[in-house]
Amino acid sequence: MKIILFFLYLSLSSSNVMQVFCTGTSKAKENPFAAKASLIRYWNKHISNNLPKPPFLISKASPLNAIDLAKLTKLANSNSLPSHIESFCSLANLFCLFEDSSKPDVVGKRNQDASFAVYSSKSFSDYGTSRLGGVDSFKNYSDGLNTPNESFKKYNSESNGHREEFSSYAKDANVASDNFTNYGSSATGGSGEFNNYQERVNVPNLQFTSYDSDGNNHKLSFSSYSPETNSGSEAFISYGKNGNAVPVEFTSYSDNANIIGSSFTGYGELGSAPNDSFKAYGDSGNNPHNNFKSYSLAANSGINSFTSYRDSANVGDDSFQSYARNSNSGKVNFANYGKTFNVGNDTFKEYGKGSTGSTTIGFKIYGLDRSFKDYAKKGVTFAGYSNSSSKETASSLISGISVNIWVEPGKFFRESILKQGNVMVMPDIEDKMPERSFLPRRILSKLPFSTSHISEIREIFGAPINSTMERVLVNALTECERPASRGETKRCVGSVEDMIDFATLVLGHNVTVRTTLNVKGSKQEIRIGEVKGINGGKVTKLVSCHQSLYPYLLYYCHSVPKVRAYEAEILEVESQSKINHGVAVCHLDTSAWSPSHGAFVALGSSPGRIEVCHWIFENDMTWTIVD
Repeated sequence: MKIILFFLYLSLSSSNVMQVFCTGTSKAKENPFAAKASLIRYWNKHISNNLPKPPFLISKASPLNAIDLAKLTKLANSNSLPSHIESFCSLANLFCLFEDSSKPDVVGKRNQDASFAVYSSKSFSDYGTSRLGGVDSFKNYSDGLNTPNESFKKYNSESNGHREEFSSYAKDANVASDNFTNYGSSATGGSGEFNNYQERVNVPNLQFTSYDSDGNNHKLSFSSYSPETNSGSEAFISYGKNGNAVPVEFTSYSDNANIIGSSFTGYGELGSAPNDSFKAYGDSGNNPHNNFKSYSLAANSGINSFTSYRDSANVGDDSFQSYARNSNSGKVNFANYGKTFNVGNDTFKEYGKGSTGSTTIGFKIYGLDRSFKDYAKKGVTFAGYSNSSSKETASSLISGISVNIWVEPGKFFRESILKQGNVMVMPDIEDKMPERSFLPRRILSKLPFSTSHISEIREIFGAPINSTMERVLVNALTECERPASRGETKRCVGSVEDMIDFATLVLGHNVTVRTTLNVKGSKQEIRIGEVKGINGGKVTKLVSCHQSLYPYLLYYCHSVPKVRAYEAEILEVESQSKINHGVAVCHLDTSAWSPSHGAFVALGSSPGRIEVCHWIFENDMTWTIVD
């Protein structure tokens, strides 16, 4: 019997595989051994109603035909996928990074002013070296690319009076790798400015090495640096070393980031009269990991200021080591440091130790339960030090601190706005992640999926140690292994079958799945048309599924109790013509949410006091019981 089936399988040509028209009534024949055909059978067996199958979900099923599915399944069973990684990624429509196979074009030394607009993935070497005056301007650099890869080596070195400007750099990328080496070294006068740098990047991998060393009054400014990024790393090494009167300013650095790792090593070392300012550094971060080593070491007559550092951050692991050590006649000030709601692990070592002259070190509104080790016993003043917060409420903390968070208009709204005729702003609901497909369960079941097996997973997907791809893998695995929050049931799924299993486990077999129809109306005012409450508008339970970045299509699905869900026609404001069909979810119980959640910043309230609604974004979805 097995031999007969084998020859029957061989007789099936991949050219006979046809697209599934997911209406439930199509007569098109699907190769029964193809991945989509298997999924259709699984759906029919486990979903108890006869509603049309959702095209948006079925289209995400694996594109593998019968022959390729059999080949890749055999490779997975024998642990041989790593040696066929390129064909695996191509045939299964996966997101893979072969980082050594493509290098950016090199742009060499130039002596004239340059204005770069809509520019991407280049390597700059010796660019702007020894320039006298002039301006180089970068606008819309690598915006919206999935995997921008830039390198700047010896940029603007030994220039005099030269100005460089970066505006809107690598915005909305998925996996961004940037390397600045020997940037602005020995520059005299002039200025460097970064605006809107790496905003909303999913996995940033940023490296600044020997930045502005030996500079002389070369002013540097970073505004809106890597805000709203997710699970990446940033490193500054030998920043401003041996600088003379170099003013450096960071405004809104890594705000609203999720699990970011930031490292500053050799910052302002041996500087003469430096003037460094950090404003809104790491505010509202979730589990940040910041590490400062050898900060302002042996600086002479320097001024360092931190304003609103780690404000409203959630847990994390931060370390300051050898801060302002052996400095002479300097001034160091922290204002509003770490006023957080969930205490992290923060350590200061060698703070101001060995400083001489009239060095002064001050803290104002300093956070909770911090540890100081080996710090200067003289010249250090503390004001507003909070040693305990067990009785201090979140609302009092918010009222006493200026929370510096920008929340996109329309991202969160009240339930009352979902009324026919109302006008509101629709946020950007476009899916920015690379296109991928689910894996068939028979292949998925053979692949490890846990941080304890990261070495095996790296081998399968060709991800070297410390590579960008390794960060993608670890970030997704870590989020999937995170303990469920109060009242939450969660599961990460990499196949449609697994998603069906989870939805039916939570809700039963009489279910359906919905999403917003398209992205029309994004980032503009819309008018609400006819509104329909799902399940009659009653308080219900649903399963929401959100994408995670991983080689194959991966969703973080979780049950959401005490919600109301709605479908709404989305209209153009003036003509009132229909442009979209939206799905919105309103969370009625927000008591377990963080007080610094963007919803409360946007709507002006606190946990448990209001309901919070949001749209289902493109390619996200919500499962509900059929009424």
